[in-house]
Amino acid sequence: MANATATSLRPFGMRDKVSYAFGDIANDCTFILSSTFLLKFYTDVMGVDAYVVGIMMMVARCVDAVTDMTMGRIVDLSKPSKAGKFRPWILRGSGLVAVMSFLMYPVWFQDMSLAFKIVWMFATYLLWGSVFYTMVNIPYGSMASAITPEPTQRTQLSVYRNAGATIASLAISAGVPLIVYYQDEAGNQIFNGSTFSVVALIFSIAAILCYFVCYFGTTERVKIAPPAKDSKAPKTNFLKNLVTNRALLAIILAAIFLLLSQLTITSMAQYVFPNFYRNVPAQSTSATIGSLGILALSPAATPLAKRFGKKELSIVGALIGAASYLICFLVRPENVWVFVAFYVVAYLGMGVFNILIWACIIDVIDYSEIKNNVREDGTIYSCYSFARKLGQAASSGLSGALISLVGYTDATKFDPQVTNGIFNIACLVPTIGFILVALTLIFLYPLSRKIVESNSAELERRRNAG
Repeated sequence: MANATATSLRPFGMRDKVSYAFGDIANDCTFILSSTFLLKFYTDVMGVDAYVVGIMMMVARCVDAVTDMTMGRIVDLSKPSKAGKFRPWILRGSGLVAVMSFLMYPVWFQDMSLAFKIVWMFATYLLWGSVFYTMVNIPYGSMASAITPEPTQRTQLSVYRNAGATIASLAISAGVPLIVYYQDEAGNQIFNGSTFSVVALIFSIAAILCYFVCYFGTTERVKIAPPAKDSKAPKTNFLKNLVTNRALLAIILAAIFLLLSQLTITSMAQYVFPNFYRNVPAQSTSATIGSLGILALSPAATPLAKRFGKKELSIVGALIGAASYLICFLVRPENVWVFVAFYVVAYLGMGVFNILIWACIIDVIDYSEIKNNVREDGTIYSCYSFARKLGQAASSGLSGALISLVGYTDATKFDPQVTNGIFNIACLVPTIGFILVALTLIFLYPLSRKIVESNSAELERRRNAG
């Protein structure tokens, strides 16, 4: 059993929830910027083919298989300090993440050789995502278990974390397009690389400030010690514990499909609105309405999850998202605002699972502790983080390949045949992804509301007995 005991520190409250949300605002100041605009920046500004960017992201995910798991084990095997077990890593890595994020968008190298630009793209992307982002994100995600042992309070942390992500998404997805696009003499929407590099710098600075808020505003109340040497689940068994954990494998699979859908929506928005509809303000409006809708849904997430279950609500949300995009594909609206309506409905459906996903991860950690008699927050969270990166890579790689397949280049980006292909990608990939999320949760993920409640009661019994 995990050596975890709550201390007599400041009681859990609003300060923890808001500060924890700032951690995800910080993460997404660089993550959402990358997942939304990196492909667009390198295809339209740097002249790199979309499939090359996709290959880079797939290579990076192979590196992540090592770095994520390594960071997870480092966290699990480390001893808590006065600042806690997880919080110090946020302070150590915040500046490195921010600097490398800015360097990923080097408009000043626009006239360099293609080979140089590709090497720079690979190097900066790997250092940002596979090294420094991992250094911060794995401890940050694992930290929720140490902030509070109470399931309802952990759900609140998940809700606030998603609210933080939504705020960052609103600023980036809704605000940035209005700044970085301009209209040429032919009425086409053109991406301005120089302006975007300045925007990337601003978000890097914002990320550092938000990491500081998270570090100084949260408190680790549950002191999670490393596994004891005489533990019934020796450290050498952690791989076996992972591959036999049905809940973890299912949530990983669902996360890959979720990110495939979510990031395809955001990355393809950079093509379907400016190129197919030629309307960037509509792109900004859709992101604004979707993000505000998620924020409006967030307060209801905790009571609804307590009544119906996180798994059950997530299934409904995924099916709503799939239905919206499928109908949109069949209708094929010529009016951009009709497309915006379908976009927002799908975004809200996706948002249900996004609001609850972080609490689901803690449920998986609890399930693992009961099953294996050892608590491995960092290891399990690192597996989930790697799954999210796989979903990101799958989305970017697939989007890049499909965009190249329909013939998208800087010279053809407004041709009707190409833009029609963009519309098809923007609708069909998320539809398939949402359906796969729902099927995974229905048939593979075992943690229904009743099982989660039973696991929580059992862990409380064990800790009281200990």
